[in-house]
Amino acid sequence: MNKRTSRPAVKARKKRRGGVAVLPILLIGIGLLVGALLGVALSVTRDLPQIQALETYAPSAATRVYAADGSLVTQFFIHRRFPVPSDSLPEDLKKAIIAIEDRRFYQHTGLDVIRNVGALINDIRARRLAEGASTITQQLTRNLFLTPEKTISRKLKEIFLSFQIEHRYTKDEILALYLNQIHFGHGAYGVGSAAEVYFGKKVYELTLPECALLAGLVRAPAIYSPFNHPERAQGRRTIVLRAMLRDGYITQERFDRADKAPLGLIGKKKDRILASYFSEYVRRLLVSRFGQDMVYKGGLEVHTTLDPRMQRAAEKALENWLPQLAQRLRPGIKTPTGPEKIQAALIALEPGTGRILAMVGGADFSESSYNRAVQALRQPGSSFKPIIYATAIERGRTQADLILDAPLSFDLPGRDEPWQPQNYSLRFEGEVTLRHALADSINIPAIKLLSQVGIDHVINTAHRLGITSTLNRNLSLALGTSEVTLIELAAAYNALAGGGLWVESWGIDEIKDQSGIVLFKEKPERSAVLTPETAYILTDMLKGVITDGTGRKALVLNRPLAGKTGTTDDFRNALFIGYSPQLTAGVWVGYDSNHTLGRGATGAEVALPAWIAFMEQALKDKPADDFQKPAGVVMAPMDRLNGQPAQADSSNAVEAAFRIGDRPGD
Repeated sequence: MNKRTSRPAVKARKKRRGGVAVLPILLIGIGLLVGALLGVALSVTRDLPQIQALETYAPSAATRVYAADGSLVTQFFIHRRFPVPSDSLPEDLKKAIIAIEDRRFYQHTGLDVIRNVGALINDIRARRLAEGASTITQQLTRNLFLTPEKTISRKLKEIFLSFQIEHRYTKDEILALYLNQIHFGHGAYGVGSAAEVYFGKKVYELTLPECALLAGLVRAPAIYSPFNHPERAQGRRTIVLRAMLRDGYITQERFDRADKAPLGLIGKKKDRILASYFSEYVRRLLVSRFGQDMVYKGGLEVHTTLDPRMQRAAEKALENWLPQLAQRLRPGIKTPTGPEKIQAALIALEPGTGRILAMVGGADFSESSYNRAVQALRQPGSSFKPIIYATAIERGRTQADLILDAPLSFDLPGRDEPWQPQNYSLRFEGEVTLRHALADSINIPAIKLLSQVGIDHVINTAHRLGITSTLNRNLSLALGTSEVTLIELAAAYNALAGGGLWVESWGIDEIKDQSGIVLFKEKPERSAVLTPETAYILTDMLKGVITDGTGRKALVLNRPLAGKTGTTDDFRNALFIGYSPQLTAGVWVGYDSNHTLGRGATGAEVALPAWIAFMEQALKDKPADDFQKPAGVVMAPMDRLNGQPAQADSSNAVEAAFRIGDRPGD
């Protein structure tokens, strides 16, 4: 018998020996592969951010500024975003987003394998990363933690982080974070901002077609912008609605109604906003109190005192008047950068409260944000005179008292020539009443009255009336040579309108954080700075400015008003400050360079017309009430020129206010 082993047996032994030899090689290969994968994983994940940051994550949110009626005035933001809690998100919105962006959102654990395999095949065919297959979780991860670069490394990081987020948070929490983070176009980050930008609504008010429209914007906000490309937006909305119908989120009936619905947009807002100068005034106050980061990222809710109707009236008054004025004056002012524009400012305050109701700080905010209503120090001219007369009335003088209007001459230190102040008319009237001297803004009586009552007493009155700017201690103070801001001067007149009660001017009522917690509530400083009798008597004298003096043009308003013109040396500044029982307003007109406006550019000619235009609109729905007379004041007929008791039918007779016992003839 042949003892050689049979061929099949030999082959079997060789196979067994070969298998034993291959196994170590296979194990080594697997080990190397696992090691390589672990190495890649460690390399990729070594510098991954900690997702625990989401525990305290608060997306950058816009600060919103509201007017007194609750309407939105402006927003301060880096990204316009209003975070919305999960329970305020409409079901239609959540379903629309899931249907179009990640239909297996509630089934996967951060990575949609089926969708990724399909995308991978397409990428291989295209030999590049051509198709995205990111889940909502992956998109959130990329937006919060990673860059948008298309690399394998970034994709692996995205997947690892997505798994961690899915393990740590619920689906609803992930969806809410996503909807508060993504960009919807036109500066709207997050669905809260998008609902307001496109529809002027809160998120919970959105309808099905509106939810579908927003969901459709996520892929490419610029391409599907309903403002710029309404047809594309409508087509994209239909695609979203079909996806919702496909996945059983809506019925055919709801689809049909929603697909036929108009886009329902509120209209793209113009770049120019209401109350630009007031908004900047508020922004500066907020930054000084809370800092830049809180203002631009903290989502503050700021409620202000602004009255939108009065603000529009203020802006319109200056917009209409300044071009007319430029045509009339034609002064031809030139600067190194070109012709200089005439500037103007207007401030409106509420008597008794100090609330800023309207503010315009210049001719054009887009050209200059410098706020001439609150920042510019300018000479007030004769509009300072009421403070002198208030001091005199407070110290026992009456509006019937006489004062001599005659030439004056003063030798002043450092001057070769004596100071010889003049009246605007270049005439002297002899003895005049205080009432007539104020009404016609006669300079010499004002200087003499300042000298008689004492400069220090007048400066003290000015300080009590809220003027904090430096006042020069000399007789030229009577001519308004010390610079003040328009808001300071208006606040002083506002105290007269308020019966002697000075209240700090203020524009911010309340500030809340994102949670609704009140961070600030205004409590304006207030003080009784003049007796009601003094305030009323001076108001009566300032009514004479309008009925018989330099403010006669305001008679067209046909209601009780008090006020004073102001014109400075060489016609460099023109002002009118006036008030009714319900409203105080001041207007300044001039050049930033302090150049002359030209001969004859007085407060009555240059500032008063704009004041009248504003007050006409601002007060049109207000009753024509007169100022309330205090118990310690009586009215008596007097001759406004000589101060004597007068017959009611006399041409110069006026009903004038006096303290009891101070009437002419008593």
